[in-house]
Amino acid sequence: MSEDRTYWVKTLIQIAHPVLQALSERRLTRDMPVEADRSKYTHLEALGRTLAGISPWLEHGPRTGKEGQQRADMALLARQAIESAVDPDSSEYMNFTEGGQPLVDAAFLAHAIIRAPHELYELLPGKTQAQLITALLSTREIRPVFSNWLLFSAMIETVLFRMGVEIWDRMRIDYAIRQHEQWYKGDGIYGDGPQFHWDYYNSFVIQPMLVDILDMMGDQFSDWDALRVPVQQRAVRYAGILERMISPEGTYPPIGRSLAYRFGAFQHLSLMALRQDLPAEVMPAQVRGALTAVIRRQIQMPGTFDEQGWLQIGFAGNQPDIGEGYISTGSLYLCTTVFLALGLAPEHEFWQGQAEWTAQKAWSGKAFPIDMAVPSHN
Repeated sequence: MSEDRTYWVKTLIQIAHPVLQALSERRLTRDMPVEADRSKYTHLEALGRTLAGISPWLEHGPRTGKEGQQRADMALLARQAIESAVDPDSSEYMNFTEGGQPLVDAAFLAHAIIRAPHELYELLPGKTQAQLITALLSTREIRPVFSNWLLFSAMIETVLFRMGVEIWDRMRIDYAIRQHEQWYKGDGIYGDGPQFHWDYYNSFVIQPMLVDILDMMGDQFSDWDALRVPVQQRAVRYAGILERMISPEGTYPPIGRSLAYRFGAFQHLSLMALRQDLPAEVMPAQVRGALTAVIRRQIQMPGTFDEQGWLQIGFAGNQPDIGEGYISTGSLYLCTTVFLALGLAPEHEFWQGQAEWTAQKAWSGKAFPIDMAVPSHN
């Protein structure tokens, strides 16, 4: 196994284990600190976001050896955590309906199940499956904001379809897909609503959810199916942009809101590596190198974790002032989505060899590919 993969597994477990262990033992609300007063929402945030990142590894990771045992242990904790969260008799029964925020994190939980249907749904006890469906259905009373939030409603309907729920809402999915088609700005970038914002929400939410929703639901209607190709082309282009944003030192621009999600800003790049859909000029090994540099740069900053191992608000260390009003401890676990590529087998070329990423080549005077916009009609 490559040293980088070992490091990724170790770091993912370091981040995710406190959340899943505490929730599996029904003590998350007691033990997880809440840096901002978001106690109604922060625990579902921690669960949904942690699972959204760890799910490909749980579903596709090794079944033997040390990593296989680590994967199996974390998968068990994940199922126990879900059971704790959706059982109305549990002390950890989570809020799926009060306020708007539960829609967001129920969608991240749904996305995790789309990515790991066997480990995170099919292996659940029947009673827990039913309770999970009830919890997800209950979010329908929340009206999404006219923004990337439309995809949260669509993702929940997508997982309900995957779970075999007969009355899934086609309109919620159709509305989200059509609006994002209207909000496409060109060159691989969508607006977050009608306006363009310079931030990482194309990676935090928009492109990963669009790609996975259309993967699952595209064959339901011909016009949805027709969008698969342009959405995929845009996704490839945006992955290339993200790779070029990583400096030779493993830094990237601290632009836009939600910077406390740290390297979750590269969810989409990791997803496209997992899907083996990187741009032709981008080698998988160079993506691994770039992402590893970013992970090391941020995770090793003093103050990233508190003394008990919980993430603290910050971009590079503990910087509570960058936490917007919707940010609390549970929010921070969206950073786990950088680890999506752990769903690739240890033998995959992503984990093999060394390759300089684009900024390394450019800033060392070496040849590097010219950057080209995608056609506007895409």
